Amino acid sequence: METVEMNSVSLKRPRSEDDVANADEIKRQKILEKSKAENDSGQSIETVTEQPKDTKSEIIPTEESEEQEEEELEDSDEDGDPESFADMMKHGLTESDVGITKFVSSHKGFSGILKERYSDFVVHEIGKDGRVSHLDDFSVPVDDEDPSEETFTVLSDEDKQRLEELQLFKNKETSVAIEVIEDTKEKRTIIHQAVKSLFPGLETKTEDRDGKKYIIAYHAAGKKALANPRKHSWPKSRGSYCHFVLYKENKDTMDAINVLSKFLRVKPNIFSYMGTKDKRAITVQEIAVLRITAQRLAHLNKCLMNFKLGNFSYKNHPLKLGELQGNHFTVVLRNITGTDEQIEQAMHSLREIGFINYYGMQRFGTTAVPTYQIGRAILQNNWNEVMDLILKPRPGAEKGYLVKCREEWAKTKDPAAALKKLPVKRCVEGQLLRGLLKYGMKNIISAFGIIPRNNRLMYIHSYQSYVWNNMVSKRIEEYGLRAVPGDLILKGATAVHIEEGDVDNYTIHDVVMPLPGFDVIYPKHKIGEAYKEMLVADNLDINNMRHKIRDYSLSGAYRKIIIRPQNVNWEVVAYDDPKIPLFTTDLDKLEGKPLPVLPTDGKFRALKMEFSLPPSTYATMAIREVLKMDTSIKNQTQLNTTWLR
Repeated sequence: METVEMNSVSLKRPRSEDDVANADEIKRQKILEKSKAENDSGQSIETVTEQPKDTKSEIIPTEESEEQEEEELEDSDEDGDPESFADMMKHGLTESDVGITKFVSSHKGFSGILKERYSDFVVHEIGKDGRVSHLDDFSVPVDDEDPSEETFTVLSDEDKQRLEELQLFKNKETSVAIEVIEDTKEKRTIIHQAVKSLFPGLETKTEDRDGKKYIIAYHAAGKKALANPRKHSWPKSRGSYCHFVLYKENKDTMDAINVLSKFLRVKPNIFSYMGTKDKRAITVQEIAVLRITAQRLAHLNKCLMNFKLGNFSYKNHPLKLGELQGNHFTVVLRNITGTDEQIEQAMHSLREIGFINYYGMQRFGTTAVPTYQIGRAILQNNWNEVMDLILKPRPGAEKGYLVKCREEWAKTKDPAAALKKLPVKRCVEGQLLRGLLKYGMKNIISAFGIIPRNNRLMYIHSYQSYVWNNMVSKRIEEYGLRAVPGDLILKGATAVHIEEGDVDNYTIHDVVMPLPGFDVIYPKHKIGEAYKEMLVADNLDINNMRHKIRDYSLSGAYRKIIIRPQNVNWEVVAYDDPKIPLFTTDLDKLEGKPLPVLPTDGKFRALKMEFSLPPSTYATMAIREVLKMDTSIKNQTQLNTTWLR
């Protein structure tokens, strides 16, 4: 098997003086970059496979108006003018900036556009039992304990507004009175059920006032009742968790859960899931929620955009992160240029050999300050550098309010003044500024600690990924696609070195390489020394990866260097209209939508491909191997912009 080096000169941005200003960067470049690759393909892609993300944040503003305002601001200029966005993205990262430089196959690359429509990228979760999640049933399990359908319509919008304000302690009222217009026992029962099921934490009673019947809603047990779903109203015979399939479009998993929480008037932490899914895609995954009925969840299908819930069942357990077997991808690459022979070679190679298991570009951020640089500063205990990297002005694509916030920070170094420029406080910059305001400029460690733990760990994991990518490229350059003495393989969960006499018993598909940490071993060949040299260049000691702050101590891990996808299938289709879908989704099938009739000889050609990957593996890296292209958003933006002109 031949290795092919990736070249990226045609779209690679020349480094500015700012990019290489500090000596550490220059030193590392000298050690790591004996030869820079040059790219004659000049195209790229940008997407995210599911991986257990380290960036989940469950920060929900207490004021609904603030939340709505922030959502509007965050979505406002997302899709902007393609040319101006492409111009801004010239400051973004390319693959060679994060160590992605090699290919494993020998076929000639070709161009194609990924995610020209978000519906061109569909992800179906594979559960721990190997079953692929599909949305194919809207029916609700029959349950005599469920309230009637009238429960969801008996309250007026005004009543719901007053009850929500009472439930969330938004006013000084201690109760809400709802007049019973058609006074029958059945009607009163339905109103009681509606209040208790739709507004957890509220109790009800009936009162006579001036000859009229009123249902009085009031708090049962103070503010704690909102966070803890009602125990006494849940039948003992029913599983405590309602499992369902969530079909979502153009929304990431945490955003989706926050929306569901808001509509259900519950806290997000009663939801559980096995993995987070990308935003710019159609994704199908299993979710579990504590003590919310399937009937109530199904009712959301009538009022939510870009979401559908179905395949309901009751079980006695929640879901846990990482329990999934992987994900099945259906991907359309539009406007491809490859010949039928090139495509066949590329797809056969993907199926038989696989691809290098690089961490994809989304692991490192999309702005001119990569996340791995912040991670490196944390590990170096250089907290002024951490603060500066997060808050300093940076070129490239960012929201206008972030640009103003950064400019204010550079000018005044005043957290309060910079925070005033930032209407969206949930972002990392806002959280750090609030921390600096609370703890002062001399206690950056505590200020940084205000950022949710998973977000903080994302930075050091990004640095680990950066090291791993660079080392894997060097390993493949040095030894090719065969197992060699000194490589590492896993026996159970334990890594051992391949000895000279055993080398014929293993292939490249068995070889793993470590993410740096205090609890891993390194290869016993040149690459083991290269790890040490890379960390020395970054002023880090490979033999001392423990940090004085326990959270930032890296234990390390092992990762296979080559992944061979399963269930690989492909088809080339012709089409004329770039806007038409080229396959049917689960929702299309449920709604009976037929696939558009495609021409036999259209103006454009598309490659429709399917494959399954294990968790923590990037679909972009599989697609990169097929196209032989740089997968950075910088380059794909240029491709999309050119085609949109």
